[in-house]
Amino acid sequence: MTHETSPAGTAAPAAAAPEPVRLPDARQRIRAYREATGRRTAVLDDDPTGSQSVHGVSVVTVLEADEYAAALAEPASTCFILTNTRSLDEADAVALNQEAGRALFTLEARLGVPLDVVSRSDSTLRGHVMAEIRALDAVRREVAGRGFDGVLLAPSYFEAGRFTAGDVHWAMVGGEPVPAGETEFAKDATFGYRSSDLKDFVAEKSGGTVHPDQVLSIGLDDIRTGGEDRVAEILRAATGLQLIIVNATEFADLEIVVLGLQQVQREGKVFLHRTGPSFVRALAGLDPKPTLQAQDIWPGGRPAGHGLAVVGSHVGQTARQVAAAQARGGVTEVELSVAELIDPAARAGHIAATAERVVGALADADVLLYTSRTLLKGADAAASLEIARSVSAAVIEVVKAALAARPAWVIAKGGITSHDVAVRGLGIRRATVLGQLFPGMVSVLRPDEAAPGVQGMPYVVFAGNVGDENALADTIELFRGTTSAAHERK
Repeated sequence: MTHETSPAGTAAPAAAAPEPVRLPDARQRIRAYREATGRRTAVLDDDPTGSQSVHGVSVVTVLEADEYAAALAEPASTCFILTNTRSLDEADAVALNQEAGRALFTLEARLGVPLDVVSRSDSTLRGHVMAEIRALDAVRREVAGRGFDGVLLAPSYFEAGRFTAGDVHWAMVGGEPVPAGETEFAKDATFGYRSSDLKDFVAEKSGGTVHPDQVLSIGLDDIRTGGEDRVAEILRAATGLQLIIVNATEFADLEIVVLGLQQVQREGKVFLHRTGPSFVRALAGLDPKPTLQAQDIWPGGRPAGHGLAVVGSHVGQTARQVAAAQARGGVTEVELSVAELIDPAARAGHIAATAERVVGALADADVLLYTSRTLLKGADAAASLEIARSVSAAVIEVVKAALAARPAWVIAKGGITSHDVAVRGLGIRRATVLGQLFPGMVSVLRPDEAAPGVQGMPYVVFAGNVGDENALADTIELFRGTTSAAHERK
């Protein structure tokens, strides 16, 4: 699969649609508009995996207005702001969005240039969807005196096999397209849902306050036959934070949507975006970038020392990837037992013993640190989230201890895990996305401002639900310098 084609298996869901239209100058036109208007893009990332389709952009991990301003200083710049709200309860997620949104809309007024705000969403539809949208709209009304005319709902993440056709969101599972509501992700203990049709999904997540008939849709026929003018016509009709479903099976579809969006932005319409990773690349007009090679990560040569791979995610794909990495061998395995972590009598001792093992092992080998693979759930969604937080806190304690061994690189697998390792474990405040190890997946960040010994150290953000079964093993081997299989297979 390349950056420019549809995910394999989309033919059936999109069978009735016209062929995609690939405009050769689309990205150039998108960038020209952004440069001419000075428009910036701020992406509120509800976990650190949203930057998987972009490169050369900043990631800010702290809620500080000065850091946002620095990252968005240049016209047409794009900045990801890690909120990690998928690890919070709804009230805390709303409060955090209000804080970040207030700072961004104040910055927009001070700069005197338009700001695109993306509320980055999971491509499998998990998260505080409606609450975060409404929080940002309310704070924009407070700061700018006007809310958003509409919200583009575009969860597609093509490289991971997530796309929207016929208003239904699909995920590739075992090489076949499956409606999102029928996947394991829809059974999430905290953010589960039933609907695959995104109009019904909005109604479900709104608690019935939004009816499916109130949701607009930009269909594949609109995009591929009517083009940007038809997209603009649909967007022009949106009022009062109206949701608009964006159907898309490849980047060419999203680029036409962005061109239509720019038409109505010129007319004064204002939109919020609730999207998966792919839309951000289209919105910024970024060209695809080849997957990273070792020389891209270490221009001066690979440094000495060993690295640490940390796995916290419990989705089925991660479990399979951990098993493949264990079978591949070549690393020292260290397990954090979740059962012991949630036992108050055993927790402290288990964390201390695990940290000691990791620090000792890093002197001689690369280390795979993982939480026990049996998922322990609480009595309800809130209790399950609390267990996840408790486990993540333990992982952080071990990672902080591991810094004494000066790891040469760190890989973090899982959304909550990769956020907490970056912010609380490694003290990363700001970083640059170098690119991805696989097409549109698994970003490598270069910490620009971080804890001592961490600045410049490659940090790999690896979402829990992406990549094939060998992706984690291949990534570890690439960083160990034992093979380039991660690239040879793709």
